[in-house]
Amino acid sequence: MPDLLAIGTPARRETWPAARLALGTASALGLARFAYGLLLPAMRDELHWSLAEAGAMSAANGLGYLLGALATPVVVRRLGTAATFRWGMVLTALALAVTATSDAYPVLLAARAAAGVAGAAVFVTGGVIASRLAVRAASGAPITVYFAGAGLGILVGGAGIPPLGDHLHLAWAGLGVAAGLAALLSWTAARADGEAHAREKAQARGEAQAGGDAQTGGEAQTATAGRVHVRPLWGIALAYLLFAAGYITYITFLSAYLADRHAPLGQVVLTWTALGLAVVAAPALWSRPTAEWPGTRALAVLLGLLGGGAALAMTAPAPPVILASAILYGATFMGVPAAVTALIKANTPPADWTATLAAFTTIFAGGQTAGPWLAGLVADHTSTAAALAWTAILCAAAAVIAAFANPSRRARAGSAEKTSDADASTR
Repeated sequence: MPDLLAIGTPARRETWPAARLALGTASALGLARFAYGLLLPAMRDELHWSLAEAGAMSAANGLGYLLGALATPVVVRRLGTAATFRWGMVLTALALAVTATSDAYPVLLAARAAAGVAGAAVFVTGGVIASRLAVRAASGAPITVYFAGAGLGILVGGAGIPPLGDHLHLAWAGLGVAAGLAALLSWTAARADGEAHAREKAQARGEAQAGGDAQTGGEAQTATAGRVHVRPLWGIALAYLLFAAGYITYITFLSAYLADRHAPLGQVVLTWTALGLAVVAAPALWSRPTAEWPGTRALAVLLGLLGGGAALAMTAPAPPVILASAILYGATFMGVPAAVTALIKANTPPADWTATLAAFTTIFAGGQTAGPWLAGLVADHTSTAAALAWTAILCAAAAVIAAFANPSRRARAGSAEKTSDADASTR
């Protein structure tokens, strides 16, 4: 009996693999990074942390993410894209499980850093695989579906963690189990067979890269080689750095902001589940603009709305206002990496996607490493509202930069020379 999901347009056929691949962002981002914000108030009270110490825990995850981004191209060259994605998923689940075993600050820092290392491997390789799916589908939908997976992780955390109250170890263990299940369900989404076959062809020919076949040879080329294109995309890179330093503080300190205002359990659950649902729904909102709007327009609009959403929460502590802020934030923040990935795909050759995505992930990781710690320092001397203001200011600045940033002629020319007509049609 034929697989019904394989029948239909190319875009439709690639949606199911992209949906399973999205469990990577659900685990590496939604569970291993963002769910920490839900646990922060209880950890802060039980372990007697300052906001700077709480922010440093998020910064450790960002530092691990930075190291993982630097190491991912090397690991991909040795193991391949698919294997790196798979084992990154497994290591993410293990890091979350380790977090449940101790209250010692150094152990927790190490576990958060390890989750960041594994998460970077998942994020980069999953983005490359999603880009390949987008090429085959002649649609940007697989990329936006992939990034929407973070919303599923947020939704699971938002519905499951607050009712556990102060049971920190149980909450972290639950996150580890959920990440393990995500690793199992996404295991076949990476399409390792085609990549392995391409490597065997390349070795048989005595070449460093496989050639000829667009689907197998192209995948091996992407996995084994590539040049970094950051300078031609410097405006996008700067906006991405500010976004990384800004967006993470909102979701890190949102629950602490609600706790300081004595928000009831129902409001916390509603706010986080609405945020997660907004992330899941984001592809329906941003898939077409990301693929069709010219230049960096989609990126600039996303950043502007994100900054406005963060600012909205500070205008009034009323539950409807905070809920609206969370929904606007959720509907936009994961669209930014999707827009940046699409811009990289449109302005660099396929053979350079892995290297360039890894470089941008390094930039991103640097921003999100510094952001929560610095915002925590400021919040310790003011209030948790300062963390939300931090997000609003940096994302607004990033929106202005993105609005005036255009890839240089050099980037466009390089992509045009090395990208096939079929690939170019998906930009």
